[in-house]
Amino acid sequence: MFSLPNLLSLFRIVSAPLLLLAAWYGRHGLFLLLFVAALVSDALDGFVARRCGQVTDLGGRLDSWGDFVLYCAAPPAIWWLWPGVIRQEWEWVLLALASFYLPVAIGFLRFRKLTSYHTWGSKAAAVALGMATPLLLVGGPAWPFRLAILILALSATEEVAITLVLPRLQDNLPSLRHAWRLRQEAGP
Repeated sequence: MFSLPNLLSLFRIVSAPLLLLAAWYGRHGLFLLLFVAALVSDALDGFVARRCGQVTDLGGRLDSWGDFVLYCAAPPAIWWLWPGVIRQEWEWVLLALASFYLPVAIGFLRFRKLTSYHTWGSKAAAVALGMATPLLLVGGPAWPFRLAILILALSATEEVAITLVLPRLQDNLPSLRHAWRLRQEAGP
């Protein structure tokens, strides 16, 4: 339970209410510091787990729950702190929210559990959003954020397809091709 990769995932779970508190009290700098630290923990937990030979089902679940609570806390917190940015990018923000919540909802409806695929696409989207969102919030250009949202939308489409293709819930699937192979092996 208390391996370094699990602690990194737990950090995201603990940081979610702290992000909301920082935003509620108007602490822009504290929010950005915590948000970037949470995003870095997301980038590192799986890498550290593989590197240290500590890949576990619990770790995968903690990673997914850490992502879930972080991405539930971040939108309202960002709205409180940077409402002008949200109004300016509202179409892209809506696409991001749909791209995050739709695969989660479809996965939950199909399997009655939070899916934990960890696809290559979701990793690319997390890295892209992790760099583009803070950049946008500090006054940077919008195009990296928009590009990251497009990557997220493609990843979400793949995750929905994986959910629909899988014969039973399976964690840690790098791509739709892997899910399709599992379906073929399961037979009709």
